[in-house]
Amino acid sequence: MTALSFETFPPKSLNASFHLWDTVKTLAPLNPRFVSVTYGAGGSTRELTQESAQTLRKTSGLRVAAHLTCTDQSRADVMRVAARYAAAGITDIVALRGDASTGDGFEPHPDGFANSIELIDALARDGQFNIRVGAYPDSHPDAISMAQNIDWLKAKIDAGATEAITQFFFEADTFLRFRDACAAAGIKAPIIPGILPVSNWASAKSFAQRCGTAIPADIGTAFDRATRENRADLYALTHCSDLCDTLICGGVDALHFYTLNRPDLTLQVCRALGLVPAANIRNVA
Repeated sequence: MTALSFETFPPKSLNASFHLWDTVKTLAPLNPRFVSVTYGAGGSTRELTQESAQTLRKTSGLRVAAHLTCTDQSRADVMRVAARYAAAGITDIVALRGDASTGDGFEPHPDGFANSIELIDALARDGQFNIRVGAYPDSHPDAISMAQNIDWLKAKIDAGATEAITQFFFEADTFLRFRDACAAAGIKAPIIPGILPVSNWASAKSFAQRCGTAIPADIGTAFDRATRENRADLYALTHCSDLCDTLICGGVDALHFYTLNRPDLTLQVCRALGLVPAANIRNVA
């Protein structure tokens, strides 16, 4: 059975909080390995992330992984947040460099971690955490080459990370080539593909441009056409299901879905793949 995990983001309003709880309630029956809670750019949702992660941990019974970044914080501040997570029983951390809220690029805090590797090393030395990190099959925008991109990932693993989760991508071969290149570079830690079920094509395109994710011309054209013809949801389901099926056939045994707190499409994809647990019918007449 393919293992599943889901990313959520913290709510900024009462109505948004209902979306988060509905997302977790909808996807919990899929028995995820963990549910992660993101930070906003520049740590803009830092307190909300902490509150949401701790509440999910208390109320859902699920394993929760909290995002933690270096942005706009001293080393001491970051490690105090980590300590609060540990005290709340949250020992899974997604350790990331983070992005500036201004869009001007990352600038280390004068007393902060210079990069994600320093953050990972500190968390690993603390000894309380299972550390996951980001990976970039289309290469990180700041990397000068794919080789440098892979070298940086290897350094994060060597610093103490146990698993990597990739940025989303549109073609299975993008991930499979990246996975094989990482293995050739000596990376032995699991690399989990990040999957974005496209619930809004305009937003997905904008996000892809910001994070350096390539949009193949044929897929972009197909999404544009489906959007014009009011069948975007159907094409998104077909595309995402085919993408995941190809990955599974290629030996992938775990998928991480970026839900955007909209669980329906993710649930439909999992159903299409046969990943929904069978109902217990022992007591059905």
